[in-house]
Amino acid sequence: MWDGIKLSGFADEIDMDLSKQIAVLKKLDIAYVEMRGVNGKGLVEYTLEEVKELKKQLFDAGIRLSSVGSPIGKIKITDDFLPHMELYKHTVEIAHEMEAPYIRMFSFFMPQGEDYAPYRGKVLSQVGQFVDYARASQITLLHENEKDIYGDVADRCLELMKEFYGENFKAVFDFANFVQCGQDTLSAYEMLKPYIAYIHVKDALHQDASVVPAGHGDGNVKEILKLQKGSGYEGFLSLEPHLADFAGFRTLEQNGGEKKKLSGEEAFTMAYDALMKILKNI
Repeated sequence: MWDGIKLSGFADEIDMDLSKQIAVLKKLDIAYVEMRGVNGKGLVEYTLEEVKELKKQLFDAGIRLSSVGSPIGKIKITDDFLPHMELYKHTVEIAHEMEAPYIRMFSFFMPQGEDYAPYRGKVLSQVGQFVDYARASQITLLHENEKDIYGDVADRCLELMKEFYGENFKAVFDFANFVQCGQDTLSAYEMLKPYIAYIHVKDALHQDASVVPAGHGDGNVKEILKLQKGSGYEGFLSLEPHLADFAGFRTLEQNGGEKKKLSGEEAFTMAYDALMKILKNI
């Protein structure tokens, strides 16, 4: 097993009900959550007073936040930025209240079918405002490589890291998202490894971009986690299953059977089991 590694996950994929999220996390002996949605709405939509109640329920159960799984930066680059900046400031307040070390964020959706280059200056300006505020607020932003945003492939992620990397801006490495962008994950890892502070665990297939359990796709999950272990990584591995409609379910079941829609708990547990299998063999 990998000493020092910490497991987390997007527990809203288990269920939106916090008590159900907590029950499954404890069942799997996972002590952290990357909180994105809970009790029917996004975490960033709650008031600070409401957040205090969520925090009490989590902390009483012995669960902490690994990160706020925020939607910050997940708007169009052509959208009005000022209201989004206000949401970001509120998100920072939530992160502090929740004692979360990180906020997951993005680098804006690009206009479909257009060249990204003309938007580079605006992206850097707006991400720069996020980073400046993070520095003043003593919080760390984690940029996630997401399909169709500016930092979707490794070279543009690297561009952002070279511009902003530091105590308040680091990288999330998401295997499946790179696969879905047609990016080779091993080359992406080589480019970004000095900047990686957090890892999202999901895998995908090049042929149809479908998400599959870790180790069952083209993301080179086992190879890259082995490299990270060798480098001394002791950060979070955060499960993001996206498996509720997983078409290959029957191939993983001992007795086969027809395709079925997984429950949130089943999907999350399947993702957990796939990761544990990898961790036990690296």
